[in-house]
Amino acid sequence: MIKNNIKTAFRTFRKNKWFTLINTIGLAIGICSALVIYLVAYFDLTFDKFETNSDRIYRVVTNFTFSGTPAYNPGVCSPLPMAAKTSVTGLELVVPLDQPLFPDVELGESNPAAKQKFRQQRDITFTTPDYFKLINYKWLAGNPASLNEPYHTVLTADRAQQYFPGEPLRQVIGKVVIYDSVKTTVTGIVAPLTENTGFTFHDFISYNTLLTDHVLRQSLRLDNWGRAQVKSQLFLQLAPGTSATAVTKQLNALLKRNLDNTNKHKTQAFALQPLDDIHFNTKYGGIADYNNRASKSVIYSLVAIAVFLLLLACINFINLSTAQGGQRAKEIGIRKTLGSSRAQLVYQFLSEILLITIVAFGISLMMTPYLLKLFAGFIPEGIHLDLVHQQFIWWFGLLLIIGVGLAAGTYPALVLSGYKPVSVLKNQTQAQGQTRKTLLRKSLTVSQFVIAQFFVIATAMVGKQIYFALHKDLGFKKDNVVTLNAPFKNNSARQNATLLAQLRVTPGITMVSMGHDAPASDNTSSTEAEYKDGKTTIHMDDLAMKFGDENYIKLYHIPLLAGRNLLPSDANHAFLVNEAFLHRAGIQRPQNAIGKFVDNFNGDRRMEIVGVVADFDQGTVHDVIAPMALMTSPEARMSGTFHILLAANSDEWSGTLARIRSEWHSVYPDDADDLQFVDEGIARLYDKEQHTVTLLQWATGLSILISCMGLLGLTIFNIAQRTKEIGVRKVLGASVSSIMLLLSKEIMLLIILASVIAIPAAVYAINLWMQDFAQRTTMSWWVFAVCAGGLLVMALATSAFQTIRAALANPVKSLRSE
Repeated sequence: MIKNNIKTAFRTFRKNKWFTLINTIGLAIGICSALVIYLVAYFDLTFDKFETNSDRIYRVVTNFTFSGTPAYNPGVCSPLPMAAKTSVTGLELVVPLDQPLFPDVELGESNPAAKQKFRQQRDITFTTPDYFKLINYKWLAGNPASLNEPYHTVLTADRAQQYFPGEPLRQVIGKVVIYDSVKTTVTGIVAPLTENTGFTFHDFISYNTLLTDHVLRQSLRLDNWGRAQVKSQLFLQLAPGTSATAVTKQLNALLKRNLDNTNKHKTQAFALQPLDDIHFNTKYGGIADYNNRASKSVIYSLVAIAVFLLLLACINFINLSTAQGGQRAKEIGIRKTLGSSRAQLVYQFLSEILLITIVAFGISLMMTPYLLKLFAGFIPEGIHLDLVHQQFIWWFGLLLIIGVGLAAGTYPALVLSGYKPVSVLKNQTQAQGQTRKTLLRKSLTVSQFVIAQFFVIATAMVGKQIYFALHKDLGFKKDNVVTLNAPFKNNSARQNATLLAQLRVTPGITMVSMGHDAPASDNTSSTEAEYKDGKTTIHMDDLAMKFGDENYIKLYHIPLLAGRNLLPSDANHAFLVNEAFLHRAGIQRPQNAIGKFVDNFNGDRRMEIVGVVADFDQGTVHDVIAPMALMTSPEARMSGTFHILLAANSDEWSGTLARIRSEWHSVYPDDADDLQFVDEGIARLYDKEQHTVTLLQWATGLSILISCMGLLGLTIFNIAQRTKEIGVRKVLGASVSSIMLLLSKEIMLLIILASVIAIPAAVYAINLWMQDFAQRTTMSWWVFAVCAGGLLVMALATSAFQTIRAALANPVKSLRSE
């Protein structure tokens, strides 16, 4: 029976080549999209699921409020780990992770001249032996207890090979590794983790090194309970039966006993963040890579797109299968007359759709690697297709084949198997139930184009918002400007002054300014301050800080509205403010602010306002323009960025940039430069939105392709059904244009109806998405008109060839048998 069903299926496929091809391609596109999205969702949703007792592992985070404004920090104050271990009950493990800021690593060999240096290494942490009870590593040499002693280090096998290439792992034990000035001995080697995890460390230095080394201990500030550092994180594994609420209460009671909180406008509290929340929570950063987090809303959106594309492919199959049912009516009638039951016919039709689905799945497996490469800049690193080791793909494929097969094939199978043999053999199937089936096909076609129209409008509006963000007046000039940061560690005021002098006389450079970040960046700094207007004290806990010299506002063309520019002597006692500062302080005119003072700036300083500049964007259009202070700073970390205005002639930029790099390496020969254009840096602030546009463009393209393929199949079928009608109309004098209008009118009405349904839904969704932007573009009516018109044109163009050919056909051929 199975063999017979397969033979019959292939005969049907060969007879209906175009319908089979359209169905197979449509399903392959939908399944391929679903498979790629499944790989992305599986990757993110399985993050940190491998740890033993993961449901009892929490990260301690610190929540602040500044005058009622919340702030969130994934780190804790330095005294907490030791205090929690001795004072908090219900804890199985207390694991601190203190991450040094990209230390330079040297290998301590007997010959100092042979030392090799690895600059600014990442994924390094100070921790305790309990870390290896919290996270399951395979030990290749040594044991966790070695981390009890100060100046001991455990390495992953790949990091050991990086430091000591070719050395057997057991011979790496006892080697010396120096982190900046901290000399340690390797006492253990572990296999690197292969699971999806935020614990991506490769060097584990004993936590007691922090407590023993005099310099490191001072940097910890073990007496300061009022600050939290992102680099200092604390993980707890709760004992069975212990509630997170009870532990949180104990932690905050401990904080209350030790924190001298005299600032009424600031609050501080600890909270427990579940391990499975870290990868998805947008308030706090990741573990080792602070930006390593995903968005559940994005994942759900991807899943919704996959469902929509599969739905479109299934709608295509249902439409085309029921449409061509009349052509198989006699086959069904004869089968029933010869004794076939309805169940056997249903089984036959389901076998056909399952075969098509299997072929489509095979095609999608071949397409997926290319699609993953295409989206390499969008999807998380590490996602790939491995049919040998990723067994879950086969289970997903099996469920997909069965699910899609049943979804797409059940209704056509029930409809076709329900034909009555007597009616079939009397050629009455065309009239039987025709109105109901036509209505269903029209409804399904409208549904397809509703989805396609929704994606078209969403793509257009998201693209319009990003265009607005990149081309709006930011309040400063961003063109022709490049930035160059002094090395994070290896820099000095003398070297910076030397480089500054060299750059100022370099051909092709118009102006150079020294400061910190560009006017708009993702590296924002803020502080607290007070402005007293008579008896009223206005607290500013979110006063943004920008740093630059006297050339900063000149180079960026930031208008000075009142007062004077900055001077080198203004450091630590005078600054410029923006218009938003005036609005917050209640100052009506810029001139009225000159000479006024701001108290408790950064907690303990009094600053004079010497000038007012116009507002400019400090971050992205997600943010409102905040009150800001622009000042000079004697600190190297706040004045170590060179802002360079290039001459207007872009043809000479390559030579100018080469000269800038040459000057850089003459001052910092051992450090790589990070030269970048300011406008490119601003564009990178919208990478997430750009990725959203790319995703929507693909979803839109695929949905339109699938919908138009289905429309083409229906057009072919409808024309075949109306061939004699067209012939009669032509004989009676109908023109080609009137016949084309007749055949296209129904399509036009369906697309217009789809647009009417899709536009309100798209407006609602776009409004929700826009809520995340403080500055947004307008939802212009012409965008919706263009999207609706464009989709209508595409639909008409899809059916145009078949329509024109039918209108031009010789009526004699279609009426010959009458």
